[in-house]
Amino acid sequence: MAEIVLKDVKKSYTTGVLVIHGVNATIADGEFIVIVGPSGCGKSTLLRMIAGLETITSGEISIGERVVNDVEPKDRNIAMVFQNYALYPHMSVYENMSYGLRIRRMPGDEIRRRVERAAKILELGHLLERKPRALSGGQRQRVAMGRAIVREPAAFLFDEPLSNLDAKLRVQMRLEIQKLHRELRTTSIFVTHDQVEAMTLADRMIVMNAGVAEQVGRPIDVYDDPNTLFVAGFIGSPAMNFLPGKRAGDAIDVGGGILVPLPAELRAQAGDAVTVGVRPEHLVAGGSDTGPVFRFKVDTVEALGADSLVHGLVGGGTLVARVDGHLTPEAGAELVFHARPGKLYFFDTATGKRLRP
Repeated sequence: MAEIVLKDVKKSYTTGVLVIHGVNATIADGEFIVIVGPSGCGKSTLLRMIAGLETITSGEISIGERVVNDVEPKDRNIAMVFQNYALYPHMSVYENMSYGLRIRRMPGDEIRRRVERAAKILELGHLLERKPRALSGGQRQRVAMGRAIVREPAAFLFDEPLSNLDAKLRVQMRLEIQKLHRELRTTSIFVTHDQVEAMTLADRMIVMNAGVAEQVGRPIDVYDDPNTLFVAGFIGSPAMNFLPGKRAGDAIDVGGGILVPLPAELRAQAGDAVTVGVRPEHLVAGGSDTGPVFRFKVDTVEALGADSLVHGLVGGGTLVARVDGHLTPEAGAELVFHARPGKLYFFDTATGKRLRP
């Protein structure tokens, strides 16, 4: 196992376009880090730079206190699990898992010990003689993880390994990856565009946007205390509601006659344009004596079983509220909501940055 440190890591191509804008992060020995963000944000590029599959333009990457900027991928003591499994179709499960060890001329007894141990962890023992074509998608992904485990590397790198699986199997594989990490405690970096995967797997997450690491922190901290409009809107399902507003004295006018009081500690920083954010789960039916009231004209309702998502028109924009699944108001119905105390967020509309004391 090993600590991985990124110091002002940048990547640009020959056209001069900068795609990774100086990422700094320290990944502790045994920690599970998830790099999350939308397609094209640079998360896989950053992972491939750590693996040595992409060169870095400037900065420094170290694995286990060794700077690896110019070290070949095979010499970095890492193992990578890819999105498409990358199994050899003509080899059995055993041969796929042992191939990397065999080309390193490892003794046969040690190879068998490692493969059998990994197969036991991943419940693949009864499949060792099968070829990949005789396996399900989840079994193939477990074989790919087994091939990484037998290396006994300093770190695991996962590049969107669950993207090709159906929804039910993704949930199952998330649980298996969690159990695997608890047992092995190997430093792991996991790339995904799925914020649910990030929230459930990560010890800490790196939220990427257009090559910038916008926030690094524990999932619950990123959810409760986002730094930017992007992070607030990306983390959380469904996404945070945003109401663009204009400064009106000590309040924000979000349209429709709704004035949202601006906390005293934020007034000195707030400019003319402020966006107010509130999560769907923090909207409560009924009026309030302590905060703004959002008068809600129901547009559509998504019935999810235990919960329902009510989409409505409020002031100058739209809001989504999460309510009890047994409540199914009809389109056009008038509802009233208020935000839970302390659950309104304020952002500078121009910069996207959160207003803080």
